[in-house]
Amino acid sequence: MTPTYGGNRSPMAEPHGYRKLFDAELAEIDAKVQQLFTLVTEAVDGATTALLTGDRAAAQVTADQDDAIDQLRTDVELLVQLEFTRQSPMAKDMRYLLSVMRVVPELERSGDLAGHIAHRAIAGLPSRLTPDVRDILREMGVTSVEMWRAAAVAWANRDAEAADRIDTTDDHLDDLHDQLIAALLEGDLARDDALQTTLVGRFYERLGDHAVHVTERIGYLVGT
Repeated sequence: MTPTYGGNRSPMAEPHGYRKLFDAELAEIDAKVQQLFTLVTEAVDGATTALLTGDRAAAQVTADQDDAIDQLRTDVELLVQLEFTRQSPMAKDMRYLLSVMRVVPELERSGDLAGHIAHRAIAGLPSRLTPDVRDILREMGVTSVEMWRAAAVAWANRDAEAADRIDTTDDHLDDLHDQLIAALLEGDLARDDALQTTLVGRFYERLGDHAVHVTERIGYLVGT
């Protein structure tokens, strides 16, 4: 589906060339937003793989990717601010630009969370995990990646119904988080390792929350 950005302006009041240029600028913004979704999804996937395999080099690559996510967020926000300065967006155009300004901080924070998970892999936590804890973290990671892939598709397709589906998956992620805490309480991990693993579980839980939040914005974006 080709994204639409709106435009309720009168053809008499707005020359065709002006509208065409504005749409091109909006398309540039949207391409960068979709790139952010891709980078975040890749970061969550890479951090999870590093956490499960103990691959510190791969974890460092994921951690370093956070800079690219931060810079892209800045680029998008500057472009949106420029549109507000140069244009007078109305109706759907305004909803789109406001939606972007609300979504990109969530994307950046999600990149930060993936980086936090990667840093635990760099610190050697994977080698000290018990099998049951590792299994729960694996499922939490797979579920988080699934949610972010779905969120990226939902944004691209302007799927306002995706939030309900992703929210259901988030319930499963919350259940896994509860299982992780129970396993840690019953297990024999060293205190510091248990604390770091608790944080990793919290990072995954927050990643799920952010995926839900960004898809909830799509309803406002499409005007439902």
